[in-house]
Amino acid sequence: MKLQLIRNATLKLEYAGRTVLIDPYFADKHSLPSFTGRSPNPMVELPIAIEDILEGVEMVIVSHLHTDHFDDVAMQRVPKHLPLFCQPGDEETIRGAGFSNVTPLAGTAIWRGLTLTRREGSHGLGPVVELMGHVMGFTLEAAEEPSVYWAGDTVLYSPVTDVIAASTPDVIVTHSCGARWDGDLIVMDAAETVAVCEAAPDAIVIATHMEALDHATISREDLRHVADAKGIAASRLLIPADGETVAVGRP
Repeated sequence: MKLQLIRNATLKLEYAGRTVLIDPYFADKHSLPSFTGRSPNPMVELPIAIEDILEGVEMVIVSHLHTDHFDDVAMQRVPKHLPLFCQPGDEETIRGAGFSNVTPLAGTAIWRGLTLTRREGSHGLGPVVELMGHVMGFTLEAAEEPSVYWAGDTVLYSPVTDVIAASTPDVIVTHSCGARWDGDLIVMDAAETVAVCEAAPDAIVIATHMEALDHATISREDLRHVADAKGIAASRLLIPADGETVAVGRP
């Protein structure tokens, strides 16, 4: 398995001979409004050209319709014929943008040897969830590949730890920037990411969704510092830079 972090939550995954694009966010630097007044978003440019990101992509997953996960540029540039999986309720909006092969992922789907299973997420806890709306994560499995749990835009709460305990994933992808909305945590921060590492001592955790948006509160350096203090080895918690590719073999 090869996982390339593009920027924010956008990943390009080579898995079981297939190439999957997750949560495409292609906006130019500073082309979208600020969330907090600190900076327009995104705060950094894409590390590679859009045409290079899209090269070879065979399937797309969109976890939810926040602009930092599926923006207008991506809606224009991602080929409309590609199979696209989304959470139930988002399919009509995506079809309305011209996509012709959209499947809402309500449970488990099998696509060309890949088993994709929807997992619950909570974009914060308490009243902020009403503002943030529904989100999803997913697990991904295929023969001869490490199992993957992509947690998505969620805080650490019991359904996440239940997935970890029940599916014992080999790789866990977290969103770890500690983003806050009106003071409420809406994705994992450093402490919650470290807690994921502790809950899955045999897994490799890959922290993403960092240093791209102005409502983030945790940097890559912050996360590494907290992990080091808790004794989490750098080989167990990977914190890739934008554009970096991580390879994980079958356990």
